[in-house]
Amino acid sequence: MKAVYSEKHRSHDPQFFLVRGVVKQTTEQPERADRLLKGLAAGKHRLVEPTVFGQGPRLRVHSVEYLNFLAEAWDAWSALGDAGPEMIANIHPVRHAATYPTHIVGRLGWHTADTGCPIGPGTWAGACAATDVAVTAAQMVMDGEDAVYALCRPPGHHAYRDIAGGFCFLNNSAIAAAHLRLSHERVVILDVDVHHGNGTQGIFYGRSDVYTISIHADPTAYYPFVWGYAHERGEGAGLGTNLNIPLPLGTRDDGYVQALDVAAKAIEAFAPGALVVALGLDASEHDPLKGLAVTTDGFRRIGEAIARMGLPTVFVQEGGYLSDILGQNLTAALGGFEAAR
Repeated sequence: MKAVYSEKHRSHDPQFFLVRGVVKQTTEQPERADRLLKGLAAGKHRLVEPTVFGQGPRLRVHSVEYLNFLAEAWDAWSALGDAGPEMIANIHPVRHAATYPTHIVGRLGWHTADTGCPIGPGTWAGACAATDVAVTAAQMVMDGEDAVYALCRPPGHHAYRDIAGGFCFLNNSAIAAAHLRLSHERVVILDVDVHHGNGTQGIFYGRSDVYTISIHADPTAYYPFVWGYAHERGEGAGLGTNLNIPLPLGTRDDGYVQALDVAAKAIEAFAPGALVVALGLDASEHDPLKGLAVTTDGFRRIGEAIARMGLPTVFVQEGGYLSDILGQNLTAALGGFEAAR
């Protein structure tokens, strides 16, 4: 399996993270990619440079207003003269009978769901590079590759059409799926991150052509708290094409694989032409965010289960934070897929 990667991710180097009222360094660090690269090297995956696709694929998923904000944000913030080293909102209007603001502080609040997505001078460049990585992987699958891995950083599955959140700015998995739609009538996004893919769900919630499935830690006790429940099934034309499978905190390998069996049956019934796997490795028992307890062998089993779905597959990297076995878990997941294919 080839792997698409760009060094441009390093331009995004956030520091701020607010956890239960405590300011800490974010866990979404450039070093994540270094550890994932070691995992790719161990699996003998050949790295491919991304093609620059520009705004076109992003505009299939995100609003013009939002993309303009992200592109202009840092310069406008810097012009304030008394602002901090990263953009953190101090207002979240939640848009009840609200008017779109023109001031950068107001726009920042309008377009961010939480304080987990600080914007720095290189955030826009890094986020754009990540979408090019994802779209390149999708295009390679459309051109005949059986499966391709996209090492995207920053991640994307918490980003809505016009809202950033949870370390995410542009929704790489959604953008890959929208690109695959150019060749396939129906596409599935299977999100195996420890966190619910709330942004992905929101983007496709009213659509019947993209089936969104998320297996994640119980949102009653885990981020994002207000999305990710089993009763959320879609709306309008999309009713029945959203499946959430929340798992108790601490779920181990067998429980996770059982959830994948449920997802596989839903995917088979939907009969898609291609699959996007939002590959979060933060379900690991050693991940610092501590939600689920999947072992390295469990990730191998996850890869095997995905392979048995029998679909052209784009793996898009989502979460997975700094632990000694992050790279090993990636090697196991992709290796399990290859062995079962």
